[in-house]
Amino acid sequence: MVSDNQTNKLYLADCLPQRQSKFFQRFEKVLKDCAIPFEFLPDTKDIWAVDFMPIQIRVDKFIQFDYNPDYLHKWKLPETISDVNSICNKIKLKRTPSAIILDGGNVIKTNDKVIMCDKIFKANPTYTINQLSNMLRDFFEIDKLFFVPRQPYDDIGHADGMIRFVDNNTVIINDFSNESKQYQRAFKKALDKTGLDWIELPYNPPSNLKSISAKGLYINYLQMEQAIIIPTFKSKQDEKALKVLEDVFKGRTIATVNSNEIANEGGVLNCITWNIKV
Repeated sequence: MVSDNQTNKLYLADCLPQRQSKFFQRFEKVLKDCAIPFEFLPDTKDIWAVDFMPIQIRVDKFIQFDYNPDYLHKWKLPETISDVNSICNKIKLKRTPSAIILDGGNVIKTNDKVIMCDKIFKANPTYTINQLSNMLRDFFEIDKLFFVPRQPYDDIGHADGMIRFVDNNTVIINDFSNESKQYQRAFKKALDKTGLDWIELPYNPPSNLKSISAKGLYINYLQMEQAIIIPTFKSKQDEKALKVLEDVFKGRTIATVNSNEIANEGGVLNCITWNIKV
């Protein structure tokens, strides 16, 4: 698998500058300061590029899963589902198709491991857990596939809002101490099964459980070969989260960008970016 820290080319949805112009101006400046060039994906219908674009396995191999999120149908927003075939054809991307329903934001990967939220089983009820797990291992070309539990109030169920790899042996996780004891136990039990070391990151989501806001979701940073860009929210937690990540990624170029506008729509930096290795 191609891990985030190996990626060196960035794509953004072409609707981002119009939909979030103030944020985009700030983000564009940070990308330039970090020497990260980018291109636009054509004819996009929403800004969440990582979710609808294919998963990169190797430099020359991409898997195009079925982008058909149940939450967009639940929210009566099917018109925001981008035509992935059209986008990939226009950027001349060769890919292997799969009928599995899967959003890219639910795939956290390193060289030989993948972690996902167990929401994928609900999204693909025609497969048993073993069938789906084996199919995914084959597509990802890995043996080590792990699942973490979805938060009960989270309709989306993306692992990139819960856990990220530091390296093959260590992950960053949200500080879930304000979640229910039942959820904390379930998450830690799933984490223990991975055998990975873990580091907690401040996590300060809205107290309104019906809110889709991603404010306080520091773990949804953009990581590339050139730099790591961390979302901030003009919050008292910003400094603490930045300190944790600076310690974790010591020696790496780290930048920040105020991300409140896109957070209000339900995602942050990993959500709006599709970064690959070329």
